Amino acid sequence: MADSHRSRCPINLTLESLGDKWSLIVVRDIMFGGRRRFGELLEDSEEGIASNILADRLHHLVKLGVLTRAVDPTHKQKRIYSLTEMGIGLLPLFVALGAWGRRFLPASEALSVRAAVLERGGSRLVARFMAELRAEHLRGEQASAVRQQLRAAYDKVRANAARLR
Repeated sequence: MADSHRSRCPINLTLESLGDKWSLIVVRDIMFGGRRRFGELLEDSEEGIASNILADRLHHLVKLGVLTRAVDPTHKQKRIYSLTEMGIGLLPLFVALGAWGRRFLPASEALSVRAAVLERGGSRLVARFMAELRAEHLRGEQASAVRQQLRAAYDKVRANAARLR
């Protein structure tokens, strides 16, 4: 059987797995936005993902092992998506991508404040967030103190911008 990968370089393998236009955006919205249902991911998409693309990316991420999919206990015809350990392991990558984007690209203050909070918080804050993600996604516990901290920073920037208008 021929190897379908261009190389076994870990960067290449990661890009082959997650380097499309939408996969990391879907994981970002689950991780940072707490959006775990198809409708939430579709309707609250900052980038405006199409429903067929979202369905395809969710299927891909489940098949890859980044997400799991289970019956939503509140509605048997709906599904809820959860991060796996592999998915939670992407958090440091998101922190690095956010820091790079804030430094080199024209990111808005509101949409980059969470990245700034994580960057300033360093490895301790990242470790806390990863522990909370494990509690929430792997064990079904309520744990979102870091996500609430990130949301509060975002809301504060948005409120300040609204006052200046």
